[in-house]
Amino acid sequence: MLNQVPPLAGYDAFAGDQVLVEAVEREGAGWARSAIAALGADIGSPDLQEAARLANTALPQLRTHDRWGNRIDFVEFHPAYHQLMARAYRAEVHAFAWNHPQPGGHVTRAALSYLWNQAENGMACPTGMSYSAIPVIAAVPALAKDWLPALNAAAYDPRPLPIAQKAGATIGMTLTEKQGGSDLRANTTSARALDGGGPGGLYELSGHKWFCSAPMSDGFYTLARTDAGLTCFLVPRSLPDGRRNAFHIQRLKDKLGNRSNASAEIEYRGTLAYALSEEGRGIRAALGMIQLTRLDFTVGSAGLMRQALTQAIHHAGHRSAFQRRLVDQPLMQNVLADLALECEADTVMAFRLARACDEGLRGDEGAKLLERIATPAAKYWNCKRAAGFVHEALECHGGNGFVEEHVMPRLYREAPLNGIWEGSGNVVVLDVLRAIEREPDSVDALRAELGLARGADRRLDLAIGRLDDLLADRAAREWRGREIVEAVALALQGALLVRHAPAFVADAFCATRLDGRSGRAYGMLPPGLDARAIVDRARMG
Repeated sequence: MLNQVPPLAGYDAFAGDQVLVEAVEREGAGWARSAIAALGADIGSPDLQEAARLANTALPQLRTHDRWGNRIDFVEFHPAYHQLMARAYRAEVHAFAWNHPQPGGHVTRAALSYLWNQAENGMACPTGMSYSAIPVIAAVPALAKDWLPALNAAAYDPRPLPIAQKAGATIGMTLTEKQGGSDLRANTTSARALDGGGPGGLYELSGHKWFCSAPMSDGFYTLARTDAGLTCFLVPRSLPDGRRNAFHIQRLKDKLGNRSNASAEIEYRGTLAYALSEEGRGIRAALGMIQLTRLDFTVGSAGLMRQALTQAIHHAGHRSAFQRRLVDQPLMQNVLADLALECEADTVMAFRLARACDEGLRGDEGAKLLERIATPAAKYWNCKRAAGFVHEALECHGGNGFVEEHVMPRLYREAPLNGIWEGSGNVVVLDVLRAIEREPDSVDALRAELGLARGADRRLDLAIGRLDDLLADRAAREWRGREIVEAVALALQGALLVRHAPAFVADAFCATRLDGRSGRAYGMLPPGLDARAIVDRARMG
């Protein structure tokens, strides 16, 4: 076809991504390269791309009752959804780190999630929720013996059966309520002990949940209030005797994006649940899970941006205007190089924190402290950057990127989501400020990480100094919270790129993100940078 871009299909999303390959090796997951490569080879396949399209056009449908009037609360999906879930679970996107408990396990799991978010984002919800909930369930022996074999299995089993009969299981999450949202302490759902209570004990729940993600999951991580306060619970979808639990789906949310994944409002009416924490210790128990999901959103947003960048470079490499390919025109080179810088910086930060997660779970106190302050900062920054990034990548296509046959509209709808889940921007900023105030050793851990790059670039040294000045101004911390968190993310990205990226990448990043010379839009890199080299480094293949 005359001057039309060929489909981007059949590419290898791992082997063709130099930044990802380097990150996997550098952060300690080289031993799992074959598992990552197997998924990467599938991500760009025409079959998987078509399944993703179908799962986002043939949307989930709620069936509250069967033909005889019995309440069934069943969400029906297109077969493409089940096809995609089976592939993700076969790759252990949900459980690789727990099934392979060795250094680099969480980095490998991050790579699998990064790749999967380039294929289809809706399934990244149940895989991410299962990933974060597994260690919470593992800490309760009475539940772990029944649930962990199915949750860790590299198998997807959508049948509505008791957990003991499942070949594989999924976990959903329903924490927030309409009156509180992110303010979980405002929750009113009640829990009554049926057998003495305590971790593993059986309770009866009553209340309403405003957002329930993946309502066809086998179990749900939830919060409810006992006399002692908020407590974590696991709600089984099916009971041991085969009956369906009282889990009433009121409606499915009509969402901006993430359409393949059902989200619902639900009610508990005498719903049975098992306690996952001591009574009144629900918020503390939830924080460990939330830290893992925030890492997953950091990684997932980087993967989403990688797909948008891949699409933009592919289009510009094949489309011509004014007698030249777009990729050969200076203005487009500037835009693409700027996007590539952003994507690389967001990616290296995500994978560094995946290694911190690995090390922290193995008892490294310094890694735990770095993760405590840097993971929410990275979640804030990567998720915040995603929407503008995808918009710019879409614009590179002109009108061709605005039609629903293209993947770009779906990516654009997905881009804001991670910035809302597990704490929108201000909620996450407040969490970083709490770490600074209550856990000052986490600031020392961040300074130690940044110190590894001190002296390598004058602009980075100045950025670290500006961050120290912001942290010292205690009276204005909350007012300047976003400025502080942005400074944390940019300094960490700069330090990582100065240490690990080619000089032309690190120099361009420091010149535009740390030196105050970048504009407010992408495509305003200053003269003298090697834009062609930056774009070539990001080109898939």
